[in-house]
Amino acid sequence: MGAYLVAMSRLFGTDGVRGLANKALTAELALKLGAAAAHVLTSENRTSKRRPVAIVGRDPRVSGEMLAAALSAGMASRGVDVLRVGVLPTPAVAFLTDDYGADMGVMISASHNPMPDNGIKFFAAGGHKLADEVEDEIERALHSLPETGPTGHGIGRVLEEAHDAQERYLQHLSESMPANLDGIKVVVDAANGAASDIAPLAYGAAGAEVVAIHHEPNAYNINDHCGSTYIEETQRAVVEHGADIGLAHDGDADRCLAVDAEGNVVDGDQIMAILALAMKDNGQLTKNTLVATVMSNLGLKLAMDEAGITLRTTAVGDRYVLAELTNGGYSLGGEQSGHIVLPDHSTTGDGVLTGLALMSRMAETGLSLKALAGAMTVLPQVLINVPVSDKSIIAEHERVVAAIAAAESELGSSGRVLLRPSGTEELFRVMVEAADAETARKVAGRLAAVVADV
Repeated sequence: MGAYLVAMSRLFGTDGVRGLANKALTAELALKLGAAAAHVLTSENRTSKRRPVAIVGRDPRVSGEMLAAALSAGMASRGVDVLRVGVLPTPAVAFLTDDYGADMGVMISASHNPMPDNGIKFFAAGGHKLADEVEDEIERALHSLPETGPTGHGIGRVLEEAHDAQERYLQHLSESMPANLDGIKVVVDAANGAASDIAPLAYGAAGAEVVAIHHEPNAYNINDHCGSTYIEETQRAVVEHGADIGLAHDGDADRCLAVDAEGNVVDGDQIMAILALAMKDNGQLTKNTLVATVMSNLGLKLAMDEAGITLRTTAVGDRYVLAELTNGGYSLGGEQSGHIVLPDHSTTGDGVLTGLALMSRMAETGLSLKALAGAMTVLPQVLINVPVSDKSIIAEHERVVAAIAAAESELGSSGRVLLRPSGTEELFRVMVEAADAETARKVAGRLAAVVADV
């Protein structure tokens, strides 16, 4: 179970550095982070003829301008040229880091978090997320770097802003997922975030009729009762406009959830099932394998078993999915949250690419999203968070082990039990899936009672 825990002492969390902007995440911290990351990520790429280059992108939230300025200053102070690419999705910044041949990339976003928060995530050359040990090295450098740096010609330039960044990314999407989406009407909720321009443009360029909602960011309205965390907005708009599909992104557009023509939610598990079957049919599913996390619904495994597709599971978090995809050379992975990775086209989850892939499958088969999603039956799931005094002893306690064994025996192959500690609180999460909701509730209740009593 240790793999699911994140050390609380680390500055870096599960997805970069995140916190309340100008309180936990200050301009001063951003300045130092920029300098430290530049030192760690570019020190081996310095020559007398070439200065290292960093790409900086952000979502539209108000604090992003301040943090981008501070980060850029920090990197320039270490002799790195900075190319600002403006408001773009996280996967666009990852792509551009590689496409421009940059030594590092930075995305300033707190993803689906409320507007007052913000975050900083770094990419290495090639647009790849950093390993834990590299983040730890940056954190050490943050505390040990001298305040002074190079002078004169040694100071980096800050270039505002790249004139062709958006066009490069749109071209990449078009080449990655070439499709004729004529006849498909799509509602897209851009969460007033980083995909507010990109998503409608990309879907329209592929031929879809686009109805865009929440695509007018004003620096303060990102994720404000919109986007993938408020899927009800997309459900309402799909029915209202008589659309074939709805797509809801989060603030930095690395996620995508869908809605069918009747207003039913199609979550990340169902999207993965649709794409896995599509890629298998087209000979693109490497080793006939899909990578998901332990929190994916058992219905996904059962659907994949039926289709002759292997499902490999990882710990919760996109970094673990990415690691498994890389290590195994697989071509599709993701999370229930709608964070879907297509490694042949992207180094991280890409919500807009996911939306294009979904609609491409609809166009290819002539089937509705509801019909495609029917390939997987979502099993009822019950999750209970149990407060405990010491979460470290729960998993191995003999009464808990016995209760899990009894629950698994009762459920058989038609259900599943998962117990895991919270990464941030003294809670133990009890999750049960079963063929029917009543059984799931009963089994989860019994397990939770045992955990609470230990």
